[in-house]
Amino acid sequence: MEANCLQFLGDKTILITGAPGFLAKVLVEKILRLQPNVKKMYLLLRAADTKAAMQRLRSEVLEIDLFKVLRNDLGEENLNDLVCEKVVPVPGDISIHNLGVKDSDLLQRMWSETDIIINIAATTNFDERYDIGLSINTFGALNVLNFAKKCVKGQLLLHVSTAYVCGENSGLFQEKPFTMGETLSGNTKLDINVEFELMKQKMKELQHQDCSEQEISQSMKDLGMARAKLHGWPNTYVFTKAMGEMLMGNYRENLPLVIVRPTMITSTLAEPFPGWIEGLRTIDSVIVAYGKGRLQCFLADPNTVFDLIPADMVVNAMIAAATAHSGETGVQTIYHIGSSLQNPVTFGQLRETTTRYFTKKPLVARNGLPIKVSKGTLLTTMGQFSLYITLRYKIPLLILRLISIIYPWSQGDKYDEDSRKIKLAMRLVELYQPYLLFKGIFDDLNTERLRRRRKESIKELDGSFEFDPKSINWDDYMANTHIPGLITHVLKQ
Repeated sequence: MEANCLQFLGDKTILITGAPGFLAKVLVEKILRLQPNVKKMYLLLRAADTKAAMQRLRSEVLEIDLFKVLRNDLGEENLNDLVCEKVVPVPGDISIHNLGVKDSDLLQRMWSETDIIINIAATTNFDERYDIGLSINTFGALNVLNFAKKCVKGQLLLHVSTAYVCGENSGLFQEKPFTMGETLSGNTKLDINVEFELMKQKMKELQHQDCSEQEISQSMKDLGMARAKLHGWPNTYVFTKAMGEMLMGNYRENLPLVIVRPTMITSTLAEPFPGWIEGLRTIDSVIVAYGKGRLQCFLADPNTVFDLIPADMVVNAMIAAATAHSGETGVQTIYHIGSSLQNPVTFGQLRETTTRYFTKKPLVARNGLPIKVSKGTLLTTMGQFSLYITLRYKIPLLILRLISIIYPWSQGDKYDEDSRKIKLAMRLVELYQPYLLFKGIFDDLNTERLRRRRKESIKELDGSFEFDPKSINWDDYMANTHIPGLITHVLKQ
């Protein structure tokens, strides 16, 4: 009989990259809490040396609120003993050969002991510098694959990508791998090595021209966005992630490869407790701006399905997929982890829930008074939004500019400040626009088969590895879990 997830994790040595990241923390906590008989976890994180890696692991992972259930269950001393016995922080960097691990003895141990490799390390900035996006999301993924091939006991490489590698077309997106050199534009040829050489050439030119660090950074960001759009992707992040998938799929040989593509990851639904989140994620910036009374108008279609999925469900699906495919030969499987097909929620529904929440429980301003919220103006096309901004802000700003020219001592600073804010707002809207007006639905046939397989033949105990989005009541989750979690774990800190 096939092992269940708990049995599978027992006595395994697991390498996890991107350890201080949001998703990796939820995974590490889950394994330590539910399966203390895991053999070892190597956690790769950026640090100068082993001592700095351990300090970072403690301050950014083990000592945070996420681990309070485990801390309460075991006590501080026992938790420390468990971590010392099971967790090995590894200073490294996936953008470097052999993951930047300098200690040769440690490297040999990792290659001889590791059973499962889970790659979560990534840069998720939409308009990341092209050199950084390529080094982490594209060639970093290949470095992890090459490292995994050297692991003599390696049973599986699980790579976390994003569902939005599909681009910004509409329709039903299937769980299919990319072929090498595939583009979304259909009329261009993609050669990943050419992309790398283009980036290097541009960098040489910029350095030769004696450009400042800021100018180099902006040029690299512009280059990434231009190359992404040329080949049919909306931004550098999803373009470099798609190329990472291509390299892994092309060079995997006999290593079983699972690529998990989550949608928009939100706060935990249930484990270790409801509502834990770190930082403002995609939808959260909108919720917070709204609660603070700053969202007078917004670009979004109320009928657009926002594909949200709680972090603990993503981690549960990752563990279930690893359990199912470990030890297979040469198989590559893609899993969409989302809700848009099984239990869709629209922007209109989210807006209603958010309005109700902040009407009943308003945030408090610095002056101690409750912040009043209104629904604001919703605009459904970029053209409408640009026109609104022009009439509402840009024309008054031009008048202010004229006054500052005639009376330079009067309003100059205010003009510069307001002009900067408008440019920033427009840039953010342009970056987020493909997702605010997204018309795609993610097919999750493979994920649904995995759910059924676990329910019918394996009988997981007590639902600890639940990842069925149909179980989520979105109104209840947003009002009683996600928004309160945002306020507690992000705003108050």
